[in-house]
Amino acid sequence: MWPKDVGIKAMELYFPAQYVDQEELEKFDGVSAGKYTIGLGQSRMGFCTDREDINSLCLTVVSRLMERYRVKPEDIGRLEVGTETILDKSKSVKSVLMQLFEPSGSTDIEGVDSTNACYGGTAALFNAVSWVESSAWDGRLAIVVAADNAVYAKGSARPTGGAGAIAMLVGPNAPLVLDQGLRSSCMRHAYDFYKPDLRSEYPIVDGKLSIQCYLSALDTCYTRYTDKAKRKNNATISLKSFDAMLFHSPYCKLVQKSFARLALVDFLNLPKAEASKKFPELAAFANVKLEETYFDRDVEKAFLAASKGDFEEKTKPSLLIANQVGNMYTPSVYSGLVSLLISKPIDALAGSKVGVFSYGSGLASSMYSISISRDVSRDSELVKIMTNLERVKRELEAREQLSPAEYTRILDVREKNCHAAPYEPKESVENMFPGTYYLNKVDELNRRTYKRVLS
Repeated sequence: MWPKDVGIKAMELYFPAQYVDQEELEKFDGVSAGKYTIGLGQSRMGFCTDREDINSLCLTVVSRLMERYRVKPEDIGRLEVGTETILDKSKSVKSVLMQLFEPSGSTDIEGVDSTNACYGGTAALFNAVSWVESSAWDGRLAIVVAADNAVYAKGSARPTGGAGAIAMLVGPNAPLVLDQGLRSSCMRHAYDFYKPDLRSEYPIVDGKLSIQCYLSALDTCYTRYTDKAKRKNNATISLKSFDAMLFHSPYCKLVQKSFARLALVDFLNLPKAEASKKFPELAAFANVKLEETYFDRDVEKAFLAASKGDFEEKTKPSLLIANQVGNMYTPSVYSGLVSLLISKPIDALAGSKVGVFSYGSGLASSMYSISISRDVSRDSELVKIMTNLERVKRELEAREQLSPAEYTRILDVREKNCHAAPYEPKESVENMFPGTYYLNKVDELNRRTYKRVLS
């Protein structure tokens, strides 16, 4: 018999304690006013100093999750990390996290790392859910970690960076249930964004191809999801089927365009006569072909306008963290879930159906849905999640603002010392959030040790 209502039982979010203002970055970079803030839809960008790396990000978020939800090490039977921030070609980040479990003797924990650009967190989540639903499940819970430090070389892509980590506790009787038996995927080979130089943190990006790959994968996943829903449940799916729609967010403006694109797909799925009658202002687009519209400004403008009201209600609330921290890569779409939970009252969320589109360049993508519990009683797990996440807005405002010049200096330090050994970080730890793990040193054999800011 299937375990009931398998999904996310608890969530924890971490982002660095410093950021750069995107409006100031526009001036510093000498670009037109609004290029980053309006054109990309970004306000602030979080980033790591040389004191933080993928291991420290994950140590911080997992320790927070376990402490705040009182999770015991012996309660965990699977631990899996999704990341594209690679420090070692062999040793998994998960193995580093075992430092949190070994003191209690808890070493019987399955899982390692999942890697493919921004999709690794979703792969890890699917694996954890499948483990709970499998014959291998022994009654314990799983922890899924999605974390990355997203940085770019100087140029047009740099303002689309960010950094952060999300940890999710997965098990049965969850308040955020992954709908069983209904999800779609699109996996293809593409060089839209990739990191072949293991000596550098910076990717190679084909910006135009990356947007086309993202939108094409979205079209495919949505079409397949609707087809599967029709076959499985005889259900007709459209944007009206979801109370909220979450997207991987490279930058917020692309998410708004993606929502408009699903409105275009819904429009093209209607019989032409019905579509023209219902939406006379869109009738001129009744015969367009999806694959020819990726960069069609007329189509984009028309469907952005037509879908604006639904976007404001169903998706904009999920972009708070993306707007304030930036693209965290694997945690990006899950920061959207956190943003949704802290942007709407619990009574408005209870019983909601949430659509999720996850994308990772190269490429891997999936669409699935989450059903939010109707239980809003004081001791319910949904209330516990939302109560714990209330501090996120306070932490966003408690961060230290650094100048674009200081931000650039810090990224230059990171670039110069990427994979350096031995190495001792020099940046201050004074302004880090309480409980944050930080890199203490890298020895001559590339062995990393960490310390923790006292609570």
